[in-house]
Amino acid sequence: MRILIIEDEVTLNKMLAEGLKEFGYQSDVVETLKDGEYYLDIRNYDLVLMDWMLPDGNSVDIIGDIKTKTPKTVVVVLSARDDNESEIEALRSGADDYIRKPFDFDVLVARLDARLRFGGSNIIEIEDLIINPEEEKITYKESEIELKGKPFEVLTHLARHRDQIVSKEQLLDAIWEEPELVTPNVIEVAINQIRQKMDKPLNITTIETVRRRGYRFCFPKEIN
Repeated sequence: MRILIIEDEVTLNKMLAEGLKEFGYQSDVVETLKDGEYYLDIRNYDLVLMDWMLPDGNSVDIIGDIKTKTPKTVVVVLSARDDNESEIEALRSGADDYIRKPFDFDVLVARLDARLRFGGSNIIEIEDLIINPEEEKITYKESEIELKGKPFEVLTHLARHRDQIVSKEQLLDAIWEEPELVTPNVIEVAINQIRQKMDKPLNITTIETVRRRGYRFCFPKEIN
């Protein structure tokens, strides 16, 4: 499970990231609304945990955009505001939960677990192609495709952004934990595996190369 933490209190965001890691959660941490929007644009998150008041704005203002782009992403607001009106405003803006500061960490984790358990699915369905990120599973016309690891993540990211051209740098930043430590050719390797293990055997094309710009998800596109 991948979580985005948007929290400007450095001590708190570090505590959240380290604590959630012990429960198997993979977290990205930012301190501003602008950086949060950047990460939301390049990565897919199961849950966004965000402070209400940030240096450059109120996080509740972007909940609608998050829910429009990825309806199944769970949004949880953290806030020092303890009035009912603020909680109502956050929930009406689309938040799935509202947690007041200070909070008990174990209770926080339990509530996140509950929201993720009942938050729904981020399964991608495009005609006969079904991509299930939660189970790392791909099905085409009821046949399961053997594609795992980074190639699966690359395919999933491109499918989620199928109206866009995604550069190698964006893919590295979105998928690799430390993108600065790997070379862009790992993307070419992943794309080649997708084409060899999936496209070629099924006689379909899922990804096209856009010269000097990157890649674009193009399914359905039959090979003649």
